[in-house]
Amino acid sequence: MTLIASISGIRGTIGGGQGESLTPPDLVKYTAAFAFWLVKKYGFSDTAKSIVVGRDARLSGRMAEQIVCGTLRMAGFDVIRAGLATTPTVEMAVTYSGASGGIIITASHNPREWNALKLLDRDGEFLTAADGQSVLEIADRNQIQFASVDELGDQHDTDFLPYHIKEILNMKAVDAAAIRAAKLKVVLDPVHSVGAVAIPELLKALGVQDIIMINGTADGRFSHLPEPLPENLKDLSEMVVDHGADLGIAVDPDVDRLALVNEDGSFFGEEFTLVAVADYMLSLHAGNTVSNLSSSRALKEITEKYGGTYFASAVGEVNVVDMMKKVDAVIGGEGNGGVIVPELHYGRDALAGVALFLTHLVRSGQTMSELRQRYPDLVITKKKVSLPAEVNPDEILKQVAKKYQEFPLTLIDGVKVDFKQYWVHVRRSNTEPVIRVYAEARDIRQANAAAGEFVNEILDIVKNC
Repeated sequence: MTLIASISGIRGTIGGGQGESLTPPDLVKYTAAFAFWLVKKYGFSDTAKSIVVGRDARLSGRMAEQIVCGTLRMAGFDVIRAGLATTPTVEMAVTYSGASGGIIITASHNPREWNALKLLDRDGEFLTAADGQSVLEIADRNQIQFASVDELGDQHDTDFLPYHIKEILNMKAVDAAAIRAAKLKVVLDPVHSVGAVAIPELLKALGVQDIIMINGTADGRFSHLPEPLPENLKDLSEMVVDHGADLGIAVDPDVDRLALVNEDGSFFGEEFTLVAVADYMLSLHAGNTVSNLSSSRALKEITEKYGGTYFASAVGEVNVVDMMKKVDAVIGGEGNGGVIVPELHYGRDALAGVALFLTHLVRSGQTMSELRQRYPDLVITKKKVSLPAEVNPDEILKQVAKKYQEFPLTLIDGVKVDFKQYWVHVRRSNTEPVIRVYAEARDIRQANAAAGEFVNEILDIVKNC
């Protein structure tokens, strides 16, 4: 059983003891702490407190939602219940409804036994590290105050998906007419979560009528590991070929990550979702871009082609967004298929990614595999090393940095080592008790060899700890 209370949110497995996994008392504790933090942060009047609550389709989601909504009302907040809603939809709903903040009940790409609370400020953005730390301190110090019976909050339900889709279609860069005229055939794998509701509605609004869906019941019974990686999407790849589809689309359970499959069943590459969308957006309006240290250097090459400047941030959506604001980026995101379009909102948004990518595809006049050939031939491999509870990940990173101190290093988030032909990034996870190892090279053998070498070195360090 696992419970990880960090500045990135509250994440844990369902079942087990309080403080050891994500239990009802833990949900109450951290939800109430967040509500109390909002009051301290913004100083709301008694009539201006509301929180949007949405969830993905996980088996534990509805029960967690009931606990979260009840706790917020006991804390004196009105609840705007978005129900089954994507993470980007809830983010946009916060500002649209003028809410005080938001909570998304989702463990994103984690397996079915996990769930989590993602916390949003009144701008519909994830909390900064400092604000997240304040919430944790309030929870730990048990500083929570609840409302009197006459000050209890109310609750009403609102479906924000139509608003989200309308705003996407209103973007100048989205060409629904061109998409409709292309008469695309699409196979979709929403992994039994909220994407089964949201993505078909978006595709229909864009004019895509031929939609074949697998794993399309939003019941949380994931038929494969939910992270949209090639090893988890073999059925999607086969279905694209079998049905003669133009492409395949996969999203994670909360629909902030987008992966694509080419017409021949090969994978476009989750790293290249952002690269392709950025290529299209920069062709319309040149400017700066941002991705995190673990993302492909292909974005840098594309950005410089249009005369812009590429910036790298620490891993984590909040860090990418912070950097994007500082450098006035046209587009940004993360190499895990997360696209952030400031024109719409500052959050990873697979729905926006779908609309922009399909516009790019049909305007190019190319097939998926032909479009992929336009971009650098780079390959990223991603590995992880599970850590025993007694091992300090920071000590491991310190030893890795010491060993490679003669090479160019970036230390803003773990250790990134730049070699002539490839790079390797080693960092502690914000969401799991693991060390993540990323490597990018010109071919998969070199990338795997580089990552594998670092994994073995980390295992040796762990043995000696």
